[in-house]
Parts: sequence; structure tokens; C-alpha cells
Amino acid sequence: MVEMSVAGIALDAASRTPIVLLRDPSGRRQVPIWIDQTQAHNIMAGLQGTEQPRPLSHDLMAALLVAGGLELERVIVHAIEDSTFHAVLKLRQTDPLEQADEENTVLHDVDARPSDAIALAVRTGSSIWMLEEVVAEASIAVDAEADARDQSDFNRFVDDLSPAALVKHLRHRHQGQDPGPDSPDQG
Repeated sequence: MVEMSVAGIALDAASRTPIVLLRDPSGRRQVPIWIDQTQAHNIMAGLQGTEQPRPLSHDLMAALLVAGGLELERVIVHAIEDSTFHAVLKLRQTDPLEQADEENTVLHDVDARPSDAIALAVRTGSSIWMLEEVVAEASIAVDAEADARDQSDFNRFVDDLSPAALVKHLRHRHQGQDPGPDSPDQG
């Protein structure tokens, strides 16, 4: 199994559907999982630790785990079938009146959608694991150096951008002439 981390939320360029990106520890592979807008919001709220005026569903789930004496030990994304990922919540329940040891601990496996499992994991600080077979089948290579260059180029573009240059850039783009960030007519 491979411990994964949430690299972020992206949008599919074609469908504008949100994607949660899970990254392996080496940073060389990412697994994209298509999710809906609500799940993207729930995951982002958990990642940002944003206080909501009322608890979101996953905040409620985390509170119910605590009230029920359960701990989310980890999330495991264990299969991909017909482009659908499958996950399980590994819950630990210890009898509060007994000394916490293997004998007094009950483990529960609860089937879950990966998006729900990830949203709950980010709220509880639980680890997210994926079977190596799933990572191998669904991952895309990540070029961290290229990503850093793209981010640097974008930051430079934004830093050097004036309101007049932005208007000019948008006009050219609207007319089908994309001058790009390094165009001499920026300025």
C-alpha cells in the first residue's frame, strides 16, 4: 500500500468537473479522482479548516465518530472498477472502560465513496492509503520541475501585469490572437 496525500482540487478542462488529486510520497505520481462540486467543496473546507456556520455532512460524521467512541484509523482506496474507485473506512473502537489494547479493540470496515472518505480523513487527520495496484493503474506522472516552472512563469506574468495590459491581453485573446505572457505588447 502507498500512503497518499491530497495534492489539491483541480477542474477537468473539458467537462469542468472537479478532480481531487492524490499524490504519492515521492511526488512523482498523482491519482485523479473525479468528484462532484459538493464533494470538492467539502474536501476544500476540510483542508482549509474553514469554520462553517452550521456543520457540513463530514463535520457531522466526524462528530458522530467521536460521540460513538470510534476513531478513523485510515482510509484505504482499494479498487478501481469501470473507472469507479472504491474505498473503505478503517474504524477503531476501544471499550472506554477497559485498558486500550488489542484484546479490547474492535476494528470496523465501512464501505465508502472515496470522496466522502477523503473529506472525512482531512477533518480527522487520518491517513489515506491506496493499494499499489490501484496507483499503478490510475496514476499519472507528475513532473514537479515543469510544474514549478509553470507556477514561476504564471507568478511572473501576474507580477508584471498592469490593468491596461490585462485588458489588451483579453482583447487579443477574444479576437483569437493570444499574445501569451511573454508578448512584447504587454505593457
